[in-house]
Amino acid sequence: MPLPQVRKQELISEYQVHETDTGSTDVQIAMLTERINRLSKHLKGNQKDHSSRRGLLKLIGQRKRLLSYIQNEDRPKYQALIGRLGIRG
Repeated sequence: MPLPQVRKQELISEYQVHETDTGSTDVQIAMLTERINRLSKHLKGNQKDHSSRRGLLKLIGQRKRLLSYIQNEDRPKYQALIGRLGIRG
């Protein structure tokens, strides 16, 4: 399930580092989190959709790798980002 273009632009404008930024790790993590949330909601109603479940696990792994990168590079930025996204309760 790809993100609608309007929602993607909202995420980019909200998490971009500078005004021409469209692919920084912050933006990528925000988009992955949005897709993960949408897929999780889908899987609550469709428990037997195993291909979507596999896709969800792949997205979670990708987000985990990007979060590890930010955590190693800039710890305060990592803390701020997970706080804004509401992940890792």
